[in-house]
Amino acid sequence: MYRKSFFKSVIFCILITSLIACDQNQVYHHYDNIATQGWKKEDVKTFAIPQLDSLQTYDVFITLRNNHKYPYSNLFLITKMNFPNGKEVIDTLEYRMAAADGNWLGHGFGEIKENKLWYKEGVRFRESGNYTLTIAHAMRKNGNAQGDQFLQGITEVGLRVETPSE
Repeated sequence: MYRKSFFKSVIFCILITSLIACDQNQVYHHYDNIATQGWKKEDVKTFAIPQLDSLQTYDVFITLRNNHKYPYSNLFLITKMNFPNGKEVIDTLEYRMAAADGNWLGHGFGEIKENKLWYKEGVRFRESGNYTLTIAHAMRKNGNAQGDQFLQGITEVGLRVETPSE
């Protein structure tokens, strides 16, 4: 009996240690939920980036979770990085969400897949003050200039900042 509980304790400790070690580069990570009916076109997600070391470089990712209701194999996003001095950098980004065979590229068990999408690599936040990043979807069906008013299948959108892996 003692041996079984000892073995379970050792396995539990190894599991917890590996989970903590896997995420040691994370500096900031926050998700915003999407309404059940879908991601509204006008629902721009805003993330306030905490004050970071101006000498350190960081990798910045957009994280999102999707389910089987997502109707596309790609995703277009419009991002806007607002700097403390008032400067803005706007990007239109495209990400692949599914392989050619239709399987989702994200990770996870079951219906929900988590995606860690590169936004910027080797970023330095040199100005002191508040940085914000806004993210909006820009998806539309072919021939529809209006775009999808409700984007189905995206359940959460997030921002992740981490120190580069060595």
